[in-house]
Amino acid sequence: MSTRIHFATQVYCAPLQKTGLKKLNDELATECDQLLDFDDDGREWSETNYPGGYTSYASMNELHRFSSTFEGLERKIAKHVKAYAKALDFDLRGREVFMTDCWVNMMPPGTNHGLHLHPLSFISGTYYVRTPAGCPGIKFEDPRLDRFMAAPPRKTKTAPENETFITYPAEAGNVVLFESWLRHEVPANQSEEERISISFNYAWR
Repeated sequence: MSTRIHFATQVYCAPLQKTGLKKLNDELATECDQLLDFDDDGREWSETNYPGGYTSYASMNELHRFSSTFEGLERKIAKHVKAYAKALDFDLRGREVFMTDCWVNMMPPGTNHGLHLHPLSFISGTYYVRTPAGCPGIKFEDPRLDRFMAAPPRKTKTAPENETFITYPAEAGNVVLFESWLRHEVPANQSEEERISISFNYAWR
């Protein structure tokens, strides 16, 4: 074809593992509930910065270092991160890829997470623990959006590679990976139940 795709933004989405996801997610959900009860600083920070919900981002954000359950999750995610880094053609020059931080996000009905990115890392992602019917997915923004200037609007039916925003549904057991500079958000939870996810960042050394 005369038209080719360049400067592509690749997002990775796959089940964490083939079997045993319900058992793992039950264990993670239990630890998330325990963390919510224990983490006074996190609840206080969330009141201002994560209204209606709870995140351990500013209080306990290295869960893979303190919990055997989260440590096991880290090992499973690492396989996906390596596959994603390979697909992106990164030349890691034999260096180690490692998880720098890992935290919990609990979104009761009405809670949202505004547009943001993840500095000081190169791959970020989320793992879904509880995803009630009707809960929001993760919404990505075209990184060139502020450069479109006088461009006309897109058609109603648009090819995925031409969308200005794209949403990946939240599905329990799935891991979603993206480059850390890619801005994203989670719209308000319109379901009647709590949505639970675990977010993380990776660096290399």
